[in-house]
Amino acid sequence: MTRYASRNTVLVLVAIAFAIIYLFPLYWMYITAIKTSSEAFANPPIFIPTHAQWSNFVDVWVSRGMGRYLWNSFYIATGSVILIAALGSGCAYVLARYRSIWIDIGLFLILMLQVLPPSLMVTPIFVGFSQLGILEYPRFATILGITAKSMPFFVVLVRATFMSVPMELEEAALVDGNSRIGAFFHIVLPLARNGILVSAILIYMQAFGEFVYSKTFIADAIYQPASVGLNTFMGPNTVEWDKIMAYSSIYVTPILAVFVLLQRKIVSGLTSGALK
Repeated sequence: MTRYASRNTVLVLVAIAFAIIYLFPLYWMYITAIKTSSEAFANPPIFIPTHAQWSNFVDVWVSRGMGRYLWNSFYIATGSVILIAALGSGCAYVLARYRSIWIDIGLFLILMLQVLPPSLMVTPIFVGFSQLGILEYPRFATILGITAKSMPFFVVLVRATFMSVPMELEEAALVDGNSRIGAFFHIVLPLARNGILVSAILIYMQAFGEFVYSKTFIADAIYQPASVGLNTFMGPNTVEWDKIMAYSSIYVTPILAVFVLLQRKIVSGLTSGALK
């Protein structure tokens, strides 16, 4: 009994150590946000500021127009998730239900698309959007770019959820007179809603912080999201780390709050098809 207790104690200590290492950047971001400029550059570093500068948050919000940036981030992320969920759910259902060599090849190609970095995909997408005139609507162009990037990730996750739904339920619905589309909307989709919701949340967090497509497609500051607004702090001769961290704190906190509140659903949704 003592041996097991000692082992559990060691595991707890190791878990705490990894948690501290993982969470330290967040602590440093929040603590630097309330430092003075001199404290931000102090050597050795100051882990607890002597005079908290809470006004940094107000200064950043007002001077940088963070309300507009956050609204654009919300607009782009929400539009991307709606489009991905609408198109990706059907694609994932087909890949889960109709098994053939061509489906396996299609799934492999989808996984390969996920490997491509955004910096590689952005150039051909930019050229195509320019030819089609989509760049005249920069936020919509960014939504389409994020959809192209994140769709493979969504399809792979939701496919596992659909595979966990028994086919017998669909067959029973077909016997009762439902069509394949009716069985999908009335039987399969409600049972898979947890996995779809969790995948949509993960996609939303990625889209909310997307930078490459937003920076490439959106030239007007009025339509730029908060990720691009953060880049405006970087000047050739000065870096205001206290203001940068204050901006980052306001930007990151809503997403962190959503993740903490929904972490149980996220874990259960990711493992919903693991035993199929």
